[in-house]
Amino acid sequence: MKLSAPVYRLKRQARLLARQENIPHHKALDRIAQQEGFESWSLLAKRLTEDQIGRQVIDQLQIGDLLLVGARPGHGKTLLSLEVAIAAMKSGQKSVFFSLDYSLADIAASFTSVGANLSDFKNSFEFDGSNDICAPYIIEQLHSAPIGTVVVIDYLQLLDQQRQTPPLLEQITSLRAFARERGLIFVFVSQIERAFDEQAHVLPGLSDVRLPNPLDLTLFDKSCFLRDGHIELQAHH
Repeated sequence: MKLSAPVYRLKRQARLLARQENIPHHKALDRIAQQEGFESWSLLAKRLTEDQIGRQVIDQLQIGDLLLVGARPGHGKTLLSLEVAIAAMKSGQKSVFFSLDYSLADIAASFTSVGANLSDFKNSFEFDGSNDICAPYIIEQLHSAPIGTVVVIDYLQLLDQQRQTPPLLEQITSLRAFARERGLIFVFVSQIERAFDEQAHVLPGLSDVRLPNPLDLTLFDKSCFLRDGHIELQAHH
């Protein structure tokens, strides 16, 4: 998210505005936020927190890691994965986004929704929406990817829907070996079982991941689950 000035300066502007126009401080904050393109200061602060989450997640990942990001629809799993990629690119890393679900136009809109601009990352971001996406295809496309590249796969279960592709367990095993060999980081967006919505748990877990076919989830080094603004990152090893 790009602001016209650092947050502490924006807060200072709000204090001055409140004094100059004799308005409550919270109204002055909202007016400053509106100048930055947000309806209110609370929405601006929320966006800042989300940016920090992307940074916090990427800081917990190591070269060769496989991260599973899971949530029910509408809880932000794809956006979080994109925020992780953006945080990595801001640190000079490359990112490749493979999707059997999103189009490039969808991704551009997602960049905007997280306060970024796709054009700002044209030299570090690649999108691939091929119908042929599977582990062998991904490995072929990443043969020259630099060390530290963050690879997002949206989403895990779609790798398992074409009969001509290898079993999901075989695909994840080969991608795990490839990530370690080439020094890449893989982020897999994952669906969660519908039944989870009926449970009392705050967050889903590995046992809630939707798996039409067997998969050893310990192949993933870390997992990150989301629900209603709550987030939890866990290491498996």
